[in-house]
Amino acid sequence: MNIPIQNVYYLLCYAWDKLDEKEIVDVEPLDSTNLADLFARVLINGTNHLLKRGFDRGYVPHHEWTGRLRGRICFQEAIRTNATRTSSLPCEFDELSYNVLHNQILKATMRRLIRSQDLARESTESLSHLYRRFSDIEDIELTSRVFGRVQLHRNNQFYDFLLKVCELIHRNLLVSEKSGNSKFMDFIRDKRQMAILFESFVRTFYRVHTDYKVKREDIYWRWIAADQVAAGLLPKMQTDISLTSATRKIIIDCKFTPEATQHHYEAETLRSAHLFQINAYLTNLPEGKLTETCEMMLLYPTVDSPLSVDFMDKKHKISIRTINLNQDWQGIEKDLLALV
Repeated sequence: MNIPIQNVYYLLCYAWDKLDEKEIVDVEPLDSTNLADLFARVLINGTNHLLKRGFDRGYVPHHEWTGRLRGRICFQEAIRTNATRTSSLPCEFDELSYNVLHNQILKATMRRLIRSQDLARESTESLSHLYRRFSDIEDIELTSRVFGRVQLHRNNQFYDFLLKVCELIHRNLLVSEKSGNSKFMDFIRDKRQMAILFESFVRTFYRVHTDYKVKREDIYWRWIAADQVAAGLLPKMQTDISLTSATRKIIIDCKFTPEATQHHYEAETLRSAHLFQINAYLTNLPEGKLTETCEMMLLYPTVDSPLSVDFMDKKHKISIRTINLNQDWQGIEKDLLALV
């Protein structure tokens, strides 16, 4: 599926709920169709924004032997090393420093991205220039666990956006063991990543741009289980998106597949597994004033094969829709709003 990389960026900003940051970090001038260049541009523009504000600092623990008492004296270490014979004592203290974990992650990501084979020369040069601004920041090796250790607060929330970009780069940048160079994996071809991204984008979009109450919703089976073992074997039903107002309810299930239809014995049909899932939601809807008229929708991304068909089951409308992601962003916004 060929999605313009600027649209990929917008999808990510919505999925991460970082719309303010989307306006700050501009990627409009980017002519490249390369994802590595896209994320390089985001890091370059985002880091330049940080430089204007000033890099974040935090208190970093230090340990040193000093004749000028600071912080807490390490008495056990002093006794063990017979420190009374010297004019200094081991002390532990916190010092305000730029060498905090979120700056270390930015530096490490830049270092890895600079070595990417996919990066345009202009992006490499810009990143290299910025990398030198991190000379006082410690070099670390990136692991998946490192990102979970970062602690941010209200005054440095912009870092959260950049760290999400860094984590995405870390997951998708493949390093060659022979040369040490790296190549960016095209995560657009990763159905699992894109399915999560597409669903999160649509959910956040409707939360931001409509008056509906938007959430994921658990739907419980109406079947009565014979015992606890049987009850534990029933799969969990949870909607991708439930839109609710005072007078209307819509359940949307997002499906990131290349085509909304399938071919069976040379006949083109809707995907049966997706229809069965929607029907299971419909059959087990909880009691409520909007239950009788609750609408169901299967939503597929597409770039060239639009589809719009409707069905009725009593008072329930079931819609099959596609949204073209290979168009200007204003068109995507207009089409999504028109669906609801």
